[in-house]
Amino acid sequence: MPGPSVEEEAVRESPHPHTRQDGTTVAAEVRKQVSRDYGSPQLSKKRGAHQPLPLTEVVEPVDFEEYVSSHAPGVEPGPLRQLMEFPQDDLELLPLDKECITLEPPLPEEEDSLDPRVRDALAVYTDDWLVIQRKYQRYSTTYSPQSSERQRERQRGLHKQTFELDETAAAERHDDQDDAKRRSVSLDETPREAGPPNSSPDAILPSVLERAAAEDMDRRNTEARLQGRHSDLLGLYPPPDEDEAVERCSAPEVPKEHCGQRIMVKCLSLKFEIEIEPIFGTLALYDVKEKKKISENFYFDLNSDQMKGMLKPHTPHVAISTLARSAIFSITYPSADIFLVIKLEKVLQQGDIGECCEPYMVMKESDSSKHKEKLEKLRLQAEQSCSRLGRFRMPFAWTAIHLLNIVSSVGGLDRSDPDSDSERKGHGTWNDRKKKGCERMSVGDDMCNFATFRPATLTVTNFFKQEGDRLSDEDLYKYLADMRRPSSVLRRLRPVTAQLKIDISPAPDSPHYCLSPELLHVKPYPDLRVRPTKDVLEFPARYVYTPHTTYRNLLYVYPQSLNFSSRQGSVRNIAVKVQFMAAEDPSQALQVIFGKSSSSEFMQDAYTPIIYHNKSPEFYEEIKMKIPANLTDNHHLLFTFYHISCQTKLNTPWRPLWATL
Repeated sequence: MPGPSVEEEAVRESPHPHTRQDGTTVAAEVRKQVSRDYGSPQLSKKRGAHQPLPLTEVVEPVDFEEYVSSHAPGVEPGPLRQLMEFPQDDLELLPLDKECITLEPPLPEEEDSLDPRVRDALAVYTDDWLVIQRKYQRYSTTYSPQSSERQRERQRGLHKQTFELDETAAAERHDDQDDAKRRSVSLDETPREAGPPNSSPDAILPSVLERAAAEDMDRRNTEARLQGRHSDLLGLYPPPDEDEAVERCSAPEVPKEHCGQRIMVKCLSLKFEIEIEPIFGTLALYDVKEKKKISENFYFDLNSDQMKGMLKPHTPHVAISTLARSAIFSITYPSADIFLVIKLEKVLQQGDIGECCEPYMVMKESDSSKHKEKLEKLRLQAEQSCSRLGRFRMPFAWTAIHLLNIVSSVGGLDRSDPDSDSERKGHGTWNDRKKKGCERMSVGDDMCNFATFRPATLTVTNFFKQEGDRLSDEDLYKYLADMRRPSSVLRRLRPVTAQLKIDISPAPDSPHYCLSPELLHVKPYPDLRVRPTKDVLEFPARYVYTPHTTYRNLLYVYPQSLNFSSRQGSVRNIAVKVQFMAAEDPSQALQVIFGKSSSSEFMQDAYTPIIYHNKSPEFYEEIKMKIPANLTDNHHLLFTFYHISCQTKLNTPWRPLWATL
């Protein structure tokens, strides 16, 4: 049997226990006696004799789940049974329509032929949301911004409580501090009485000395308490302080597709000193610090109709989706190390990159009389190359734009000093400080903001000739780092005279005529015949912990390098053809490869750019594919290597070297 409690011992050992006439001990006196005698040696000695209390022993907390499961409400009925149960009607299931942001449902085309389990899995992208809400959440002590706001709303209609003691203390604060100290009264000795400072005395209570039954007295007291009672007594309690909340509960938002800071880039014009052949451009974002490509490629074509006509035999059908000249880039982790890299390509022709770039470096259209014959010869060679080798490209030139310079030059850079007064004083709510801390971790010290700067129109002229042996991303990162801290690296590159005019601005919230990365029409899209804007898929520099709410099944292939140095014979102009096959037969190549600029929307094959007379080329090609949802063991990638002959005397411009799966 357990020993007596502390209060029981104190009652038995007290020399003068306070009791009523009926023999019961007054609880208040017992508590006072315990507080006086609990630490005395006599009590400690007596307690030690019965039940020692080791102060260093750690008491294991009660396992709530285990206790509730072992003490089921059915086993222990009683008036407190409801405290152990959740209300049966607490949970509410509310259907919420899922908005589709595209005109077409984001589902695979072969949905009807899919396995039933796959169709069920795909339903998560189209079914409506089912939101779970708690009806009685507002009665809990858990802090949430909604409950705090509701508490303030309840207090707006209540009468403000004013106490005489508070008014006296406020008046004394205006007096001299020394006089205030002498006139102050201990709060422990001063009763706290409610009411206005000059309130009239309370009315005399009738029948105070009359004998009345206990039931009548309780009834009259209950009626008196209800008179003049506040309609919302709990509303008098101040709303919980967010910084002092023990537990916080924020209602989760409905899942939506992640989107970072968005910028729009419009390609307006591309001009050279001479115009002899079509030139094609590519845009992409790179993070130098992370050494990552943080966006897919965007292809644009700013050639005149005359130049486009030179490739008409190779592009019988041009989809309107490949005519886009503006793109929207998303940046989840903005930083001062992001560059917009622009690469230019031309149709393959005989000669290395230096020879093909030479006319653009030394000749001008204004000197047409001086170089008339040479220009005509170059145009004739270009026409022959386009007619025979129009499907093949070769690197030409490149440049890069430091986005931080664009943002800061137009006054839109948002910097936050960690040592500012607001940070030192801890201004702002807990959520605000938490949000700022997360932004500082993800964005970095510069706190770049690519979403609120003023639009800028740029004319880029500093293009560099592409080096045939410096095509890898590692070489590109070295060049980009040198653009931030100029050194002798860029000085060794030969410039190419060109003018690229582009607009860079924050992207609108709901742009018109926009295509998703899967080439779906994003709402609003009033006219399908208008030149579109492409939403470029982001490759975040770091993980983004948000659920995917849109079906996306894309594959990106990046051939890195190839080495045929040990192979004998004429193996120099090497091209890699990439195909997505459904079977071994060559006719089973699927048309799932996204087209570039001024081409078909989807193609059966893609070729890497060619480095003239190079047996071990490096590549920077990005091949984007739309993967079928019903993959089987027969689906595979096929890489075929070709030697491309640039000599016009040969009937067939290429011959296969090798193929691999």
